[in-house]
Amino acid sequence: MQADRRNPERQEERRATLRTVAVIVISGTATALFLLAALAYPDIYLERVFYTALTISLVYLFFFIVESLTLRRIKDERERYSFRRTVSILKIVVISVILLRVWIDTNYIFVAYGIVGAGIAVALQDLFKNFVGGILIIVSRTYQVGDRIEISETIGDVIDIGILETKILEIHARDVKGDQATGRIAVVPNGAVLSSRVFNYTMDHTFVWDEISIPITYGSDWRRAVSLFLDIVRRETAATSGRAEQEIERIGMRYYLPRREVEPSVYLTLTDNWIDFSIRYVTDVRRKRATKDDLSRKLLEAVEAADGITIATENIIVYDGGPVEDT
Repeated sequence: MQADRRNPERQEERRATLRTVAVIVISGTATALFLLAALAYPDIYLERVFYTALTISLVYLFFFIVESLTLRRIKDERERYSFRRTVSILKIVVISVILLRVWIDTNYIFVAYGIVGAGIAVALQDLFKNFVGGILIIVSRTYQVGDRIEISETIGDVIDIGILETKILEIHARDVKGDQATGRIAVVPNGAVLSSRVFNYTMDHTFVWDEISIPITYGSDWRRAVSLFLDIVRRETAATSGRAEQEIERIGMRYYLPRREVEPSVYLTLTDNWIDFSIRYVTDVRRKRATKDDLSRKLLEAVEAADGITIATENIIVYDGGPVEDT
């Protein structure tokens, strides 16, 4: 019981199961009552209501059995969540198609489908677009709950995928930098996947490349600085680099992926004032800021302790109107 209380996902599954059982019991009872009523008082509308209740009870019962048997084999929480969302969408689609057949005369069923489809396309095009986008997200796994994505100029972690919209715990907004949560939940219409680019940071791997830029004076021992920086970054990112290399090999089995270097590297750029050291390394996508902070502190300590290496700064001379002397 304590384990269940600590796991809100399992609690939600229990509540969803109870709701499904309640729907099955209520619709089943209604089916029996309307069957008796239709037998006692033959009427086309009572018959259709009977078939409506029967459809709801049978569809819910069928998907309840399928969901129960399948969830026993799925251990990953994200997979369980995505599967339950898929089942909920399929239930609505199946019930809608069957009830359309029940309530509309057979001779006009295809005309009705065409009229309904045209009406949806014109009057509810945005709603339909979001619905199709929701199905596409779940079927193609463009992203799943828990993934870190960027869509429609929003970056964050997916916390819910609904039929019409996706909820994202936002990170990296105007007021909060460094890939940390802002506390805001962004609601993005699912139709955005049909018209916008989607960047998924955690679809097939858990790392990204990042860089730290350090300006070093021209009088410094730049060769020693390169060696010093590489030693520190290699030591601190060894575990992440090893995991990244394994993930790249695994991705290469599914896609065409040319070899990528994951070892830290240092690139030098000559500027008018200093030598710019761009230190490139791999980091866990969810620890990007923490890793940069840790590396920056260690690199700064190393520069302070080393002889012959000086960090460059931009000097500004304020002219007060007096005579200018050569410096």
